[in-house]
Amino acid sequence: MSQQRIFLLVAGYSHGDAISNEARTIRDLFRRRGMESHIVCESCRILPELQHDALPLEAFSETVRPNDIAFLQLSIGSAVNEVFREADCRKVLLYQNITPAEYFQCIHPGLSASLAWGRRQLRELAGCAEITLAASTFNARELEAAGHPPAQLFPLIINWSSLTTECDRAILSQWNDHKTNILFVGRCAPNKKIEDVLFAFHFFQKYVEPESRLIHVGSYAGTEKYHYWLKTLVRKNSMRDVELIGTLSQPELNAAYACAKVFLCMSEHEGFCVPLLEAMQHRVPILAFDAGAVAETLGGAGVLVRAKKYDQIAEMMGCIAHDESFRQTLLEGQDRRLETYKAFDMETRLLEILTPVLTTP
Repeated sequence: MSQQRIFLLVAGYSHGDAISNEARTIRDLFRRRGMESHIVCESCRILPELQHDALPLEAFSETVRPNDIAFLQLSIGSAVNEVFREADCRKVLLYQNITPAEYFQCIHPGLSASLAWGRRQLRELAGCAEITLAASTFNARELEAAGHPPAQLFPLIINWSSLTTECDRAILSQWNDHKTNILFVGRCAPNKKIEDVLFAFHFFQKYVEPESRLIHVGSYAGTEKYHYWLKTLVRKNSMRDVELIGTLSQPELNAAYACAKVFLCMSEHEGFCVPLLEAMQHRVPILAFDAGAVAETLGGAGVLVRAKKYDQIAEMMGCIAHDESFRQTLLEGQDRRLETYKAFDMETRLLEILTPVLTTP
């Protein structure tokens, strides 16, 4: 029998996003064990500088063998999902969640259609994988509702070393001043409800801490209409020191975390939310809206709010930023949560989960 190969199928392959990062980590895990492993994606969805680092979907279709493993990370509608369903091989499905299409109907009809397609594919893929995984209990419930068997939990593998690299000095010089920095990190997308972050900050700046700054880090590629509307809200409400800055390099992002007093998340749909753990790693106290998998990812740490009462959220931001005893209590809780998360041996657990389909020692 020929050597078993592991193909990691993703809808897009780039730098920085959690799914691409996890695919690289899993691929490298198998390679360290002497197993042939490749990332697979549609050529048009692979970042140009990463074309050498992934196989085109057509190459997978032409060469996959019955003993190989196709490991799909399901996150949006894609031809990758169709090929996975039809492939004659062992199959593992990891559901990373699909954002509801209605969030994008007005600002990006094409993306909205892809998300709706993904939800249809989620149902069509029910029962085709030998092993079904979910990044959170929230995701597992969605899988079961779509007809899949009960999923095993497999939280995201995070490359912690990248979060402890140097901080960009220019960013530190720019934002490490007398102002109280409120930070949110996440794609500039309607489900992230960045307008609610703005409204809460507006109350904070006007009534709690005039010397404050809001920093949002996240790509707005494809959501330019939403980004422009957010900038309009800033102008209309005469907000000062609001930075809607798009993507940053890892050292620049590390510096943004280093300058932050509060991490504020008002997102309404999260299948996991990696930036919450990043904020813990950088010891930034978290204030978050309880939606999707947010509470599960926090694991009892941070401050959860269940109503978007901006005045009350602003007051809580003030307590977190300025009450040193309260702040330290929050940070200690986040440290414990992070320690628990890191203590879980993700790589060993993944190999245990995949035992039924692995034939290579």
